[in-house]
Amino acid sequence: MVFTTHLFLFYFLPTVLLLYYLLPFKWRTGLLALCSYAFYGWANPWWAILMFGSSMVDYLCGRILVWQSRLPTPPDGELPLIPKDLPRTRGMKLTVALSILSNLLLLAYFKYIGFTIENVRQLVTLFGMQESAIPAFRVILPVGISFYTFQSMSYAIDVYRGDARPMRRITDFCCFEALFPQLVAGPIVRYADVADQMRHRTHTAEKFARGIAFFAIGMAKKILIANPMGHVADRAFAAAGLHPLDAWYGVVSYAFQIYFDFSGYSDMAVGLGLMMGFLFIQNFNQPYRADSITDFWRRWHISLSTWLRDYLYIPLGGNRITHSRTYINLMLVMLIGGLWHGASWNFVIWGAIHGIMLAIERFQGKDSIYRALPRALRVAVTFLIVCLGWVFFRAETLPQAMTYLASLFGLAKIPAGYGGVQAAMYTPLHVLIFLAAVLVVWKGPESWVFTRRLHLPRAAAIMALLAVAVIMMWSQAENYFIYFRF
Repeated sequence: MVFTTHLFLFYFLPTVLLLYYLLPFKWRTGLLALCSYAFYGWANPWWAILMFGSSMVDYLCGRILVWQSRLPTPPDGELPLIPKDLPRTRGMKLTVALSILSNLLLLAYFKYIGFTIENVRQLVTLFGMQESAIPAFRVILPVGISFYTFQSMSYAIDVYRGDARPMRRITDFCCFEALFPQLVAGPIVRYADVADQMRHRTHTAEKFARGIAFFAIGMAKKILIANPMGHVADRAFAAAGLHPLDAWYGVVSYAFQIYFDFSGYSDMAVGLGLMMGFLFIQNFNQPYRADSITDFWRRWHISLSTWLRDYLYIPLGGNRITHSRTYINLMLVMLIGGLWHGASWNFVIWGAIHGIMLAIERFQGKDSIYRALPRALRVAVTFLIVCLGWVFFRAETLPQAMTYLASLFGLAKIPAGYGGVQAAMYTPLHVLIFLAAVLVVWKGPESWVFTRRLHLPRAAAIMALLAVAVIMMWSQAENYFIYFRF
């Protein structure tokens, strides 16, 4: 099920909210868990069964960790918090390793087994074997599996580290794992951040109103900007060759598409959470205003970058060891971040570009010549590098990415019938929306700031945006979010 459909807007969401506020608090988490599984399994019920099985492994690992700690049950009946200074036994280490391994194996099978076999098939041809000697193997990728496996992994790790107490009720854990507002495309909610909210959360009119505002802004981002910019990007990347100006127009359009698409989903997720009393973390903070790649990753997909930092980069040693190991850690984390997005060499290259830039910026230090440049120039250079990376992120194959790079620098052959490509890209509506995106990206306020004070004119403007977005939704055939495929 997708947020930007009449089924969700006019049937699913109103029904969930009505039942949620009619029930007493102790039943609300169970209701959300049930509705979330229905939401996720709408397209394919087997996906919900798969997620439930994965959830049970992590839930049991959390209970086993508490049992292994031999701690007494607190008077409030909740499970105890494992003290950070309590020695971790071998059994506890094996338990948390089981949780991590089960999630990684699940992700590896569904996301990377086909990619691995395909590369093995190509490799054997180098040794004179027939590619057909190894049968092709493909599986259907469950929607959002990258998000909920990372989210689920955080549970056992946080319990093991003593960052949060484990959940006693299985319904609470299922709600945490499957919570429909952010299940499919984030933000990645770490257990330590919402553990207390599962047990106690407030519901106020102000929080609900801000939730509506977030949802409306997110939907406007998706319908009114991301989808039209996606039309331009699709035409550009489908072309066999482009003039340089058209190629830059196309890749910047994709930069706008993926930003407004993904940040729009995150805004809608935050808004839905607020309507039900949850407060999720901010996932975007004007990333195209970053003046370095390091700054970009403090602003873009914040829930993923902080997850990779806290659960991968720091355990690898972070920057507490030698300089060379720090650079290796940065590269490794970004390569894994690239593979997290998809089983493709394009994503590996995209991750490598960002990893190399992070290492270079760290090597230069804070007093580099680059830091002395005017900030506007640094922002422009950073956006240029990000756009070059987006070429690999968007292209379906590596040859297509190389052809597009050639177009950017005037090295591509222009195909016959090129005027039709330009006509599809430069309609007055799409040019107008492109210019509007420029203004919003570099001059507009961030959603988190804009929704803090909802006076009457601002609230009216937000509701007008929502109304236009709903009307336009009916005229757009495809409304899936880009990150659904991750």
